[in-house]
Amino acid sequence: MKNDNPIKIHISGRLDNMPEPEMAVFRTRLTRAIDGLKNTGYQAELVFSETPNSQNHFSATSKNSSQEGGKDDEESTQKLAQQYHSQQPIYSFKQLVLSEELADNLLYAVDAIEVESIVYEDWRLKEIQPYPHTILNYHGPSGTGKTLTAHAIAQRLGKPILKASYADIESKFHGEGPKRLKAIFYAAQRDQALLFIDEADSLLSKRLTDVNTGSEQAINSMRSQLLICLEEFQGIVIFATNLVENYDKAFNTRVRHIHFPMPDEKCRREIWQRHLPAKLPLADDVSVDKLAKIEDVCGREIREAVIDAANRAALKAKREGKDPRKGIITLKDLQEATERKKAERLATEKEKLNPEEEEEVRQKVTLALSQPEGKNNNQNGHNKSGTF
Repeated sequence: MKNDNPIKIHISGRLDNMPEPEMAVFRTRLTRAIDGLKNTGYQAELVFSETPNSQNHFSATSKNSSQEGGKDDEESTQKLAQQYHSQQPIYSFKQLVLSEELADNLLYAVDAIEVESIVYEDWRLKEIQPYPHTILNYHGPSGTGKTLTAHAIAQRLGKPILKASYADIESKFHGEGPKRLKAIFYAAQRDQALLFIDEADSLLSKRLTDVNTGSEQAINSMRSQLLICLEEFQGIVIFATNLVENYDKAFNTRVRHIHFPMPDEKCRREIWQRHLPAKLPLADDVSVDKLAKIEDVCGREIREAVIDAANRAALKAKREGKDPRKGIITLKDLQEATERKKAERLATEKEKLNPEEEEEVRQKVTLALSQPEGKNNNQNGHNKSGTF
């Protein structure tokens, strides 16, 4: 029902000292609130003033300046988005080996996306969520199929996929990070693509509370911009991380978490079976059942172990003066190759910094990159400890 009497919403007080990230979030939420009123048939009018009794409105000049600035920002975003391109997915659900529980969770997410128009349009839930979107967070050990599954979901929905990582967003120039982030979301909306953001813990980690430098402020600004992008984006966003414990609580409540565990014995048996082609010269003692008994190994490590064992078998034959094609891969070769891959992963995990150390290093690197070259050289000359 339409109501022709406009509602005047008075906002008083000085807003010019509010930090830009918080101001951006404020503007977004205010706009959404006004849209919500319009959906109920009311016409809303904003009145800004410095004191509660003031009737000063934005002048026409201010409105025009705001519109021009908005147009410039949009053109800048469009230009920056030209460097980001989507691609057709290269994996499907047929290529995935997942536990029944994980497969059910993923298929439920896909099915929910397919009925989105009914839920939001026909059933009018768009009145309480003006920007329908699906935000998923894949978390679990490396090599458990998070990237493959993002491709599979895009393939199932008939959408392209736009892949991005923290490296695609971060910039040594202050203020560029939020712009790049906005451009990536714009590019995904432009291509009607599923947006897949890998290494998400670097982007979604806890915001800094004791901000003392421009680099620290830039980090917080980028994370605030992400909140805005997530609220306004109409589409599918999938984050992937190996370190979900680093996430900021503000992001945890905005995503649906899906855990990717290490494969169980049943999954390992299927993965081994798929990675041993018929033409691979296997010895008679090779048993998929015995290989599946090797615990704490992921799909990527199984794939790499097969390749490693095959290379070693071919090289061994060559060194013995034989045709490399005469090489034979034994059960022991595959078991030892698997243990080597596991050892490499465990060694890498031990070298990882804890969340606090990672944040400290990230801040120092960003600060160093933002300083003039001469200043960096001068600091390096006096820094005997090797730290920033």
